[in-house]
Amino acid sequence: MSKYQQLSEQIKQQIQAGIWHVGEKLPSLRKQAAYSGLSVMTVLQAYQLLESQGWIVSQSRSGYRVAPHAELDDNKPDSAIHPAESVDINDYIFDVLQASRSPGMASYGHAYVDPLLAPRHQVNRSLTTAVRFMSIHSVVDNLPPGNAQLRHLIAQRYAAQGMQVSPDEIVITAGGLDALNLSLRAVTQPGDWVAVESPAFYGALQALENRGLKAMAIRTHPTEGIDLDALERALQTHPVRACWLMSNHQNPLGYSLSDAKKARLAELVKRYQVYLIEDDVYGELYDGEHKPHPTKAFDNSGHVLHCSSFSKTLVDAFRLGWVAAGDQAQKLQKLQLMSTVTTSVPIQLAVAHYLHNRNYEHHLKQLRRTLAERKKATYQFLNAHLPQGVNVINSQGGYFLWITLPKDSDTTALYHLALKHHISIAPGNMFATHAQFAHCFRLNASYPLDHAHKNALATLCNLIAQHIQTLVKR
Repeated sequence: MSKYQQLSEQIKQQIQAGIWHVGEKLPSLRKQAAYSGLSVMTVLQAYQLLESQGWIVSQSRSGYRVAPHAELDDNKPDSAIHPAESVDINDYIFDVLQASRSPGMASYGHAYVDPLLAPRHQVNRSLTTAVRFMSIHSVVDNLPPGNAQLRHLIAQRYAAQGMQVSPDEIVITAGGLDALNLSLRAVTQPGDWVAVESPAFYGALQALENRGLKAMAIRTHPTEGIDLDALERALQTHPVRACWLMSNHQNPLGYSLSDAKKARLAELVKRYQVYLIEDDVYGELYDGEHKPHPTKAFDNSGHVLHCSSFSKTLVDAFRLGWVAAGDQAQKLQKLQLMSTVTTSVPIQLAVAHYLHNRNYEHHLKQLRRTLAERKKATYQFLNAHLPQGVNVINSQGGYFLWITLPKDSDTTALYHLALKHHISIAPGNMFATHAQFAHCFRLNASYPLDHAHKNALATLCNLIAQHIQTLVKR
């Protein structure tokens, strides 16, 4: 099968799976070429083939859209919203993460970037310096909202993007997840509805379960992002108190919202008077010349709490994050004093020293280049070795790939099979309150495509082929 035929088959399967809906615009030729790694001409041939088969239609100056009579599995109006009165996912996630910790594991299931990419020597020197000169008053000086110099440096990074965020509204936390959880506690009460993506970062689902919150899962497109029309319907029909969403390089799908969608999202939370807890821990890991803006950049009402972290860009073990919390900053500080009291003082001082004295931008530039190269290589390897019927979704930036198998596949069973070969993946059931993504899994593409990882990926591709073959024989 030629490359354009393979692409047309992938798009056809996406339409059948409900990834593309009737009337929805497909990516432009250039965007699809960037996603697939193919030439614009090859993409054009694929689109023309799909058009001749009746799957898509071309419109003058508007590109290609899914044809009105395309056979979707699911295009009911209410299928974009999945309310869940309770969330019960902690045990499943705990079991998956614990089983992935074995020595010698090819850890494609973890969310952490390859630890060998961290500037450990420089960071360790900053930590040594910080500890050496730490005063006896350091604990008091660095109580919430956190180290003053560090908050000032973070505020300057916002300013570099044209955003006016005062150091006084920044609260330093023990990692990005702590920032998100504190924000959730600040703006919700047990029993409230919280809108999340579908699929969503499993940490969000765990947080909702732990706090006794209800999940309003909103359909999310693998390249275009959350369905804002569906989100607005949910805001109109349910007493949603907050939204927990990712705007850049979403985990697990990898997409980034367009500026237009970010602006509309900020307008929606303002109009319906709900808070947006913006999870932007991957925002620095873009692939291109310009850093994407967070939704916070379009907020003029104070309804966006912007959460980020240094864990994905410096050293994950440091667990240092922050919230640009606006008028919720004081409430977050009080909550933090009642829980962790303060974020590790040596770690705060070390990161402040590193940002002030080291070339963080140079490190980020190298990190972004390496991740882009590794992700592209992994994507190309998988496309060359995976069996027909498997689709790899590759969005620009970040380091996740989202892989979809035929609809009746079970990636939890595949996960257990892969573990026997010392390979971990993140099965789709980790990212939803229902079984809609049981045929999908997330793969961490931050690792080098060296001999060991090639062998691991080749084995995984063979296991996927075996799994699909078993389904065919049923």
